[in-house]
Amino acid sequence: MRISLGPSLYYWEREKIFGFYEAMADTSVDVVYLGETVCSRRHELRLSDWLAIAAKLRGAGKEVVLSTQTLLESGAEVGTMHKIAANGDFLVEANDMGAVQSLTGKVPFVAGPHLNIYNVPTLQWMAGLGASRWVMPLEMQQSDLAVMQAGRTEGLQTEVFAYGRMPLAFSARCFTARHCNLPKDDCQFSCLAHPDGLLMKTREGEEFLVLNGTQTQSARVYNLVDSLGSMRALGVDLVRLSPQSLHMAEVVSVFRDALSGTLGPSEARKRLEPLMPAQACNGYWHGRPGLDLVEDVALATCAATEG
Repeated sequence: MRISLGPSLYYWEREKIFGFYEAMADTSVDVVYLGETVCSRRHELRLSDWLAIAAKLRGAGKEVVLSTQTLLESGAEVGTMHKIAANGDFLVEANDMGAVQSLTGKVPFVAGPHLNIYNVPTLQWMAGLGASRWVMPLEMQQSDLAVMQAGRTEGLQTEVFAYGRMPLAFSARCFTARHCNLPKDDCQFSCLAHPDGLLMKTREGEEFLVLNGTQTQSARVYNLVDSLGSMRALGVDLVRLSPQSLHMAEVVSVFRDALSGTLGPSEARKRLEPLMPAQACNGYWHGRPGLDLVEDVALATCAATEG
């Protein structure tokens, strides 16, 4: 299996973005997704900047994919999507059906995790439109993925979101601006103050959700590092790690060591704990509520052996 780095979901300063991808060029990540997928008001980088970063990462031996915005609300956003689709150089991840339509019959593309591909006929239809890879919906469990894998078109790659705060929903409203009592059109780029999103808690003090502009994320960090063996058995081709503001190179290293067998499932999970911005969860993969943390069979077996 290969390791992919998903598109950055947060709004960072220009220098931080460039520095982040310079650091990622020196890691063992195989595939890097680039671009703004959340909000078009995030103007630190333009498309030309993303293409410049893409060229540098390609020079470092990485496969580069340009990601389109998930929720399009204006003609300008549609225009940017069309420019990405027509870039003519890099593979594109389509995150809405407009991008799929723009790419169909022209070039292969990646079907992103928000396209609602939940059954084999839909997966086969997407492959017929030109998808060379699909990203499993975040809430899909492994038993359902097994069905999808059995029916997928030959040559279609499967990618699984395996690490990071889960992007759960998108809205026309900017929740971060609302939290700051600002209108969306005059948000004063409030997201810059929250490099890993804005944590929300219940009245009882329990971590509940993370606000990230127009996107709502899980408060806990989805972590399937102890399920890599199960993914390999299912024929998964890539595991996706979602960028965070700190310790990302170390996270990549732990997953690489876990894939190579240098780290066992139990040790890999322990290594990741101090690197995560919040507690771990993996419930969806096991058919449970997403915030649950379930011990994988592989982890239990490893623990018993170590004992």
